[in-house]
Amino acid sequence: MGNIQVIDGAKSSQVSKQFGAVAFKFKGGFYKLINIGFAGGVKVALRFGFTPYNTVDLNMFVRSRPAISAILVFLGILSSITDAIGVCYVGDSLESRQEVVELYKRNDISRMRIYFPDEEALEALRGSNIELIMDVAKETIHSLTDPKVAIDWVNKYVTPYSQDVKFKYISVGNEIHPGDNETQYILSAMTNIHNAISLANLQARIKVSTAIDTSLIGASYPPSAGDFTMLAKPYMKPIIEFLVSTEAPILANVYPYFSYASDPSNIGLDYALFTQQANNSVGYQNLFDAMMDAIYGALEKVGASSLQIVVSETGWPSKGEFTSAKDASTYYTKLINHVSSGIGTPKRPGRYIETYLFSMFNGNQKQDRDNKQFFGLFSPDKSPNYQLSFN
Repeated sequence: MGNIQVIDGAKSSQVSKQFGAVAFKFKGGFYKLINIGFAGGVKVALRFGFTPYNTVDLNMFVRSRPAISAILVFLGILSSITDAIGVCYVGDSLESRQEVVELYKRNDISRMRIYFPDEEALEALRGSNIELIMDVAKETIHSLTDPKVAIDWVNKYVTPYSQDVKFKYISVGNEIHPGDNETQYILSAMTNIHNAISLANLQARIKVSTAIDTSLIGASYPPSAGDFTMLAKPYMKPIIEFLVSTEAPILANVYPYFSYASDPSNIGLDYALFTQQANNSVGYQNLFDAMMDAIYGALEKVGASSLQIVVSETGWPSKGEFTSAKDASTYYTKLINHVSSGIGTPKRPGRYIETYLFSMFNGNQKQDRDNKQFFGLFSPDKSPNYQLSFN
């Protein structure tokens, strides 16, 4: 049953007894089974609780003991999908990769993103049960337009680890823009990596995608008007068609902080930090949802309404313009609650949002975007910068 644990059995934790109450707790929420009994059938009430924002009661009548097993399997599946949070690891810290993986495990961080095939990190991840986004190094993208090179790449960095490392996505390109040297190579490299993964019979487990940022979105307000820029659309449309055909999500780096810091006179801090109490005139209570739905709007306009978004980066710096450590703590706390709640966004309600926080440690990783900001969740001595729960 994955992370499910029986934490409370009022009369029984065995379904064979006539009446009982059993609570199952897992990362991200709880399920409570009450009134379990066999009197010609089994009356089961499931209470779904993720956060104070979203609680649903479901009653069902089950006529056989095997159905209870099916319910518990169902709960196990749901327990896994509520682990919405991952953390990006840039790989420039002084700690050994094994120490970093242990820090993830101690803090119940169940997903990681790395930005190149870091073999020391891959070795440390063996048997960890941590799901992984692994990027292709930027300087490698051109070479992967050769199918043989792509096969060699997969055979070196994926196949040898695939039994022990939970690869989830391979990202070919991070924030590549129209006009960049790599733009012309992205789709070909994605296709070749996907084909190489298919040759290894791993295509059902490992999806190939690319990570975009919101600068590719031109019109974004209201979010329903979201559309790719004129320059981005011819670049993105064939990539999106590839993602739809391979049933892969699009990865998106979504930073409300940068939008707020670039226009603080028109974007309220409470709107950016999830603390605004009421919806605005177009039905949004926070900037994150508005940015997400602007991307969904752009996807719809190129015929990809079925495509899912995975938030491959988001964060808030503790130092810099228009911010403080308190603001960063508020953003991370509220964001984790929001994406793990199952609320979704106004355009895509009723779903959790797989999200990766940037980044594990303080550093200068975003210096090209906002002058050496401090995005780390942990200090170099591995002490937490914020009191966060990742599950």
